[in-house]
Amino acid sequence: MSCPNQMSEKYCVVNSEQINKSNLTLPPGLNFFQRGWLSSNNVLLRDSEQAVLVDTGYWTHSAQTLDLVQRCLATQPLTRIINTHLHSDHCGGNAALQEAYPAAETFVPPGHANFVFDWDPAALTYTPTGQHCPKFLARDVIRPGERFSVSDQEWLALAAPGHDPHSIVLFCEETGVLISADALWENGFGVVFPEIEGIEAFEDVAKTLDLIASLQVTVVLPGHGEPFTNVQLALVNARKRLASFRDDPEKHANYAAKVLLKFKLLELQTVEQANFEQWAMDCDYLKLLQQRYANNLSFGNWFRGLLLSLEKNGALICASGKLINR
Repeated sequence: MSCPNQMSEKYCVVNSEQINKSNLTLPPGLNFFQRGWLSSNNVLLRDSEQAVLVDTGYWTHSAQTLDLVQRCLATQPLTRIINTHLHSDHCGGNAALQEAYPAAETFVPPGHANFVFDWDPAALTYTPTGQHCPKFLARDVIRPGERFSVSDQEWLALAAPGHDPHSIVLFCEETGVLISADALWENGFGVVFPEIEGIEAFEDVAKTLDLIASLQVTVVLPGHGEPFTNVQLALVNARKRLASFRDDPEKHANYAAKVLLKFKLLELQTVEQANFEQWAMDCDYLKLLQQRYANNLSFGNWFRGLLLSLEKNGALICASGKLINR
C-alpha cells in the first residue's frame, strides 16, 4: 500500500499486487483508493476492455480523483462511472471525470435519478446540507438486482437503504468482496439522513445490516476508512451503534450535526467563526436538527455548544475568532 501525502489530501491505494496492514489481497483488476473523510473512497474495476469507477469523491478533490484514475489506467479509457448513492462526497468528481472521459457512461441508483436528469440540487440534498456538487449527466440507472461483469467477476447491485434511502451496495459472490459505500464501515455507518427530515429510517439500517450478514462477505471496501475482513465484528459494532441511536434519537441528531459541521470544515480548513456560524444558520439540515432536538436553545448557543464538543474531541482548533480543522 502506498500512502503519499500530496495534492489535496492524504490517500492510499490498494490493488491486487499490494497487501495492506490487514494482510488482505484484492482480486485481479480491482484498485481501491482510500481517501480522506471529505471524499469517499473510490473503487476502480478494470479488464482489457472496460474500466468502471465506483464513486468519485467530493468536488474539491476532483483533480486528485482524476489523477488517481489516470495513473492506474494510463492510456486505457474510463468506460463507466457508477455511484452507490448521490451524496456530494460520492459523486462530486463525476463532472470532472466526464470532461476528461467524455465517452464514459454514468449510472446512478433509481429514486433520485430524475433529479439528476433534471438537475435539482435541493432535491439531491446539496443545498440543504450546505454542500456543493457540480452538475453532471447520467446515462441511466443501476437498479437493485442488476448485474455486470468486469475481469470475469460478476457484481450484483443490492438495495441498501438507511444512510440514504436509495443507496446500493455492490457484491461479488465469487470473491466475497463487498463495496459497502456508507452502509457499513469498520466502526459503524453513515449518518441516517432521512431521520434528519423526520422520516423513520433506523429500521432500514437494521435491514441493510441483516442483508450484509446474509452474504458470504470476506472483504469489505467501505465508503470511508480502510478495507477490512472482520465483517462480523463490524456488524456487531454497527448494531450497537444503531441501538444507541434508537434508544436516544438526540444522540444521532448531535452526531449528524457535528458531521455536517466537520465536513464543511474539512472543505474550508480555516474559517472565521462568525462566517461559519452564518453558513450554519443558512444550512437547512442544521436548522431542522436544532428546531427538532434543541429548540430550548437559541441556534447560536446550540451551534457554539457543538463547536466546543468538536474542539474537546480534537476535531478543530478555535483561535483568535477562527476555526481551524484538525
